[in-house]
Amino acid sequence: MNPEDILRKYYNPESRAFYIIMQHSGMVAEKALEIARGVKNLHPDSSFIHEAAMLHDIGMFLTRAPQIGCYGNCPYICHGYLGREILEKEGLLEHALVCERHVGVGITVRDIEEKSLPIPKRDMVPITIEEQIICFADKFFSKVSGSLIQERPLKSIRETIAEYGTEKLERFDEWVKIFHYS
Repeated sequence: MNPEDILRKYYNPESRAFYIIMQHSGMVAEKALEIARGVKNLHPDSSFIHEAAMLHDIGMFLTRAPQIGCYGNCPYICHGYLGREILEKEGLLEHALVCERHVGVGITVRDIEEKSLPIPKRDMVPITIEEQIICFADKFFSKVSGSLIQERPLKSIRETIAEYGTEKLERFDEWVKIFHYS
């Protein structure tokens, strides 16, 4: 399976959105594979990590995010579950779960209810080691022009995550320990 072929099926290769998803996902995939190499004792599947990291944001074209070339009808927070739906139709069920579970450090039913989020009411939290690695790696890269390939410092990531609550920061900090990242 070639993730770029799947992305080309849904994105115009000449579009800003395609350029951004390829750059961003490539950086996330590289970072995720670096993290996976550091935790070989946890037996992460590197081939799967590469594929799923490249596809984790496939649903973004269906959202309203003109700054990254996306002109869909849904709020950006929906890109995870929309990506799941796309990859399920492609027969990539495990990859689909990565799409849904990578947003933030995971979204719970409680988060959805308390914040009235416009997404299905189900837990969307990374479970497998591969899902956790990709979610963690994703936090190091932005889709904002000018900083697509610039890795965010850990301190900056922690500050952003802290805005969403102690529970979210604790989950991220647990990953920092598990992945020997500091």
